[in-house]
Amino acid sequence: MRDRLRRVDGGAVATHLLLSLGALVMVFPFLWQLLTALKTLPEAVHVPTTFLPERWNWASFKEVFTAMPYGEMLGNSVINTVGRTVGQLVFCSLAAYAFARMRFRGKNVLFALFLSVLLVPSSLLILPQYDIIQRLGLLNSPPALFLPGMFSAFGTFMLRQFFLALPRELEEAARIDGAGPFRIFWSIMLPLIRPALAALAVITAMWSWNDLLWPLVVNTDPAKMPISAGLTSLEGQFETNYPVMMAGSLIASLPMILLYLFLQRHFVQGIAQSGTKG
Repeated sequence: MRDRLRRVDGGAVATHLLLSLGALVMVFPFLWQLLTALKTLPEAVHVPTTFLPERWNWASFKEVFTAMPYGEMLGNSVINTVGRTVGQLVFCSLAAYAFARMRFRGKNVLFALFLSVLLVPSSLLILPQYDIIQRLGLLNSPPALFLPGMFSAFGTFMLRQFFLALPRELEEAARIDGAGPFRIFWSIMLPLIRPALAALAVITAMWSWNDLLWPLVVNTDPAKMPISAGLTSLEGQFETNYPVMMAGSLIASLPMILLYLFLQRHFVQGIAQSGTKG
């Protein structure tokens, strides 16, 4: 019995050590980012590099707000992220409910066309999307950041899997009580897929917050750029102020870390269940 307990304890210790090593590997880039932000520029570019700063320099966190319109860029990132996330939650849930629960001619063919969008690289869509935004006169404006990203074929497919798993008896009971299609969707079906909505919200928010190529194309005015594109302006042709860049990147990553921690339980549950529905 003692030998068996020792084997179990040894396996548990080995498992925890392996998980701790993996956690350290994941956290190390953020730690290195923080330590670099606390160094001076000569110390940051010194070879060989040092792990800990000789003198803790907090001036980079203040300098990042004077090196570029950091507050305005953060606001643009918030507008971009909220616009895309809310748009995808609304449009993808409506489309997913229609594909999963409604019957209409050509539904399977139309859904196959929706899924075919996932096979197209997003970079190929930049030119037509840019042409549309230009014709609408929205270049260098906040709506230009999030309008093309308010719908997602992936989000539609993901939510459809959850809708397919819901029992049809719920809809039938609601129809007997006199509820219409939208009332059934809004009051009965949508609350039942909250884990999927939370997972889609986290994925969309992180993708929108970190998007770089599209904001650089449509918004060339620094005051209209999100923080992901604005940080690239800190990279000079001959010299880059790495402490300031790391300080700006660290501040920019905090909202997404807090969002994930807040929705972590729903996010993990939604991702785990999305592959088993339907």
